[in-house]
Amino acid sequence: MSTIKTTALFTLSNAQIAIEAVATIAFALSGLLEAARKRLDAVGICVVAGLAAFGGGTLRDVLLDRRPFFWVEHAVWLWLLLGLCVAAMLFLRARHFAVTERAMQWPDALGLGLFTAGGTQIALNLQQPAIVAVLMGMVTAVFGGVLRDIVCNEIPSAFRDHRPYAICSFAGAWVLVATTQLGLSQELGLLLAAGTATLLRAAALWTGYTLPSWQSGHEEPR
Repeated sequence: MSTIKTTALFTLSNAQIAIEAVATIAFALSGLLEAARKRLDAVGICVVAGLAAFGGGTLRDVLLDRRPFFWVEHAVWLWLLLGLCVAAMLFLRARHFAVTERAMQWPDALGLGLFTAGGTQIALNLQQPAIVAVLMGMVTAVFGGVLRDIVCNEIPSAFRDHRPYAICSFAGAWVLVATTQLGLSQELGLLLAAGTATLLRAAALWTGYTLPSWQSGHEEPR
């Protein structure tokens, strides 16, 4: 019995590492593109890409008092991030930005789902209440992009583009909580949660659906 349990935990651990790895790449690319559009120097590009990739997970770990951080425990990702930034500075040109930005919406949606699932599971593993776990999943998925935009002197796109983003993360995190309560395997729960958040975001991008904006009494509805 103990061998089976150890194997299951090992599989779950590997699944969480894979989730954070794929999501990190997707979010690092979004940060890199934003830094390039702002014409930052080499240091700025690396910092903004790092914030996008690691900011949400680091903030989650700070709030949960969890150590070591993902990028400290797996320092190879720092080298990969530096390599990605150097390659982009050498080969990415201004004419690539518009096409690449549109193309990156889809891996960004994947990163949203994966970070949501991974962040929520980490909080659940620490015996946090369901609502706290859901919020930690949202922090993991959303706040890397928020920090990226703040550093680039922009209102965070998660707050202003009116397309569902944090809401998709919120829904996906609750799917993981529900599967845990139902006693389903954690690997299946991670898959369903990530899939829910990703598909909701992809559907919003595909259909062009937007959330209503705040309207004062002196403005015409848009």
